[in-house]
Amino acid sequence: MRTHLIRKNLVAMGLIAAFAAAPLAQVAAQDSMPKASSNQTVPDKAADAWITTKVKSEFATTKGVDATDISVDTNDGVVRLSGHVGSAAEKMKAEQVARGVKGVKSVDTSGLTMTANGQVNGQ
Repeated sequence: MRTHLIRKNLVAMGLIAAFAAAPLAQVAAQDSMPKASSNQTVPDKAADAWITTKVKSEFATTKGVDATDISVDTNDGVVRLSGHVGSAAEKMKAEQVARGVKGVKSVDTSGLTMTANGQVNGQ
């Protein structure tokens, strides 16, 4: 009877030790996994997506900016505008609107090209 009780206690202690070690093994496995190649965290990417969406919506509601001809891309809070604008004033207005969005660190307008009379390639 006594050996049966000892055996039961040993099995119970073994199970407790195995279950206690399982979370430690998971942590060790996570630490040994290769990291993602992107240096941005998920919240940073979500913030960039929010900034892009907000800039686009601001363009859509701003007079003097043709939102359909301007593409917006955000990376680490840096907004890059590309596409076509009809004038220098429209380019400046687009930059001003983008800078006004919360979270924007800087705006790159080098991708914006001015078209003659608002037409692309003389169309």
